[in-house]
Amino acid sequence: MHIETLTKFLNEANKATYADKNAEKAVSSRAGSKEYHFEKGGFAYHDTYFGSRDFIGEEIVYENGDPVWGMNYFGVVLDEEVSEKEVFDFLREALMQEYEDVIPVRGPSNFSSGDKEYRFSVEGDFANFSGKEEILFGEKVVYRCLVHGGVIEESSK
Repeated sequence: MHIETLTKFLNEANKATYADKNAEKAVSSRAGSKEYHFEKGGFAYHDTYFGSRDFIGEEIVYENGDPVWGMNYFGVVLDEEVSEKEVFDFLREALMQEYEDVIPVRGPSNFSSGDKEYRFSVEGDFANFSGKEEILFGEKVVYRCLVHGGVIEESSK
C-alpha cells in the first residue's frame, strides 16, 4: 500500500460522500445506520454512522478487498439553541475545502466564513492519529467531534 495513493483516494472519497450535500446514501447494512460508499481504482471507502445531532461512526478503506485504513469518530452539537442543519451545512462546506495543512482525514486546520469557523487539530500521522474537530459560531464552540484511527495491518501469524 502506498500512503500517498491512499491519502489521495481518501480525500476524493470524503468529498464525494458526506461532504457533498447531494451525495446519495448507500443501503444500510446495520439497523439504524446511515452509510456512504465510494469506490475507485481498487479502493473502496465505507462510512457508517448512527445518530444525527449526536452521532458515532466509522470509516474504513479497503484496497482490493482488504481493510487498510480506518477511523472512528464521535460528534456532538453542543448548543441546544443552534440548529443541526446550520451546523452540518457549515461542516460540509468546510470539508469540501482543498488543503494540505493536516493529514487528510477530515478537513483543513482552519476555515472561516462570516462569523463561523471550522477548526481541526490532529496528533500523530496518517498511520496512527487522534484529532479534534470544532465549529464555532462567533466565539462559541457549538460542535465538537473526536476522531482516531490509522493504518490497519493483519498479523503475519
